[in-house]
Amino acid sequence: MDRVVLHGGRVFDGKTVSDADVVVEDGRIADVGLGLDADTGIDVTGLTVLPGLIDCHVHVVMSGADRLKMMQEPFTYQFFAAAENLRALLDCGITSARDAGGADLGVKAALADGLLDGPELAISITVLGQTGGHTDGWLPNGECLRLMTAHAGRPDMVVDGPHEMRVRVRELVRAGADVIKICTTGGVLSPRDDPRHAHFDDEELAVCVAEAARAGLAVMAHAQGASGIKNAIHAGARSIEHGIYLDEQAIEMMLAAGTWLVPTMLAPVALIEQIEAGAAMPDAVVRKVREVVEAHRLSVRLAAEAGVPIAMGTDSGVFTHGANLRELELLSSAGIKPDAVLRAATSSAARLLGREREIGAVTIGRRADLVLLDGDPFDFTDYRSRVRGVLQRGRLVRWDGVRAHPGQALEPSSNRAE
Repeated sequence: MDRVVLHGGRVFDGKTVSDADVVVEDGRIADVGLGLDADTGIDVTGLTVLPGLIDCHVHVVMSGADRLKMMQEPFTYQFFAAAENLRALLDCGITSARDAGGADLGVKAALADGLLDGPELAISITVLGQTGGHTDGWLPNGECLRLMTAHAGRPDMVVDGPHEMRVRVRELVRAGADVIKICTTGGVLSPRDDPRHAHFDDEELAVCVAEAARAGLAVMAHAQGASGIKNAIHAGARSIEHGIYLDEQAIEMMLAAGTWLVPTMLAPVALIEQIEAGAAMPDAVVRKVREVVEAHRLSVRLAAEAGVPIAMGTDSGVFTHGANLRELELLSSAGIKPDAVLRAATSSAARLLGREREIGAVTIGRRADLVLLDGDPFDFTDYRSRVRGVLQRGRLVRWDGVRAHPGQALEPSSNRAE
């Protein structure tokens, strides 16, 4: 493969932005510096070269939270919709992501084989919750409406007791999970529980973490209330997802254990927007989502001030994929410094996923997953609209709004399109 140099732009080095060229060869970054040369040049004057962005909490088989709409979709529709959702993520510069429930091994394999165009995906396959918990879709009329229906490659979501927990985690390992996701509290989208209430006992959580560790996997914990957050930290969960009602003790525990926070601040904000646009949701969900927004913002602010490691996650799928970069502006509004916001979406996210030697930085030897951004990279207003190009493994998959198809590359041009 020819050596390609991105010349005339600036590069984000994890803290600051400075003038530099970037040479790409065989899908990796071959050099970073001034005055570099290569077989082919791409003029990126006026643009900043960022590492490919990483979203640590997406649901690519989900396309919004309108339950009535979901009830009317044929079962397999979700997988065809995932193809468009994945392309929308890649278009906005997300070159790697962690699916927090829904995508199975078939989706991951189709991406790896080039049948689908989208971010490299780590998968949890499903979400584990207790009877009466966040994943139990029981309704007062006796019917059950779960967020995800079990199938041959996606085990059931509801589990009770240490034995069932052990078996279910083993089933997920067998099915190809890269991470295990468990709900240690109720949630907002589940109408019959309270996000402040703790779920699962110590033994159930210990079994989950131990079985995951035996397979070399980490546990990500949907945890919104303080007591459930503390239980997840004590059990050894690697990350707290959402963390809406953090308190001082929970933050101290996270710091001591090195537990990550994946805030997903955009999720409740986007849910309110959907409700106001007419999306059909139970009254209890509407009430809860309006209650959590300010508490969520305060928790993220307190965690950031204390030095809790934060990685970007959005919960896209609960809202439209492709709007993910709004999360950056929300993280900034919580008082996180601009360079730290960008690290949350790049190098910090890579560390959370255990991929820091492969992705997350514009550094020699790392994979050439890159975003070309117009304007000030530390101004997070309308970030998505300023993404001018995306490279994945050195392949130019988006250039000034033009998308490449799976298995194809756009021909580099000598001058940036205007």
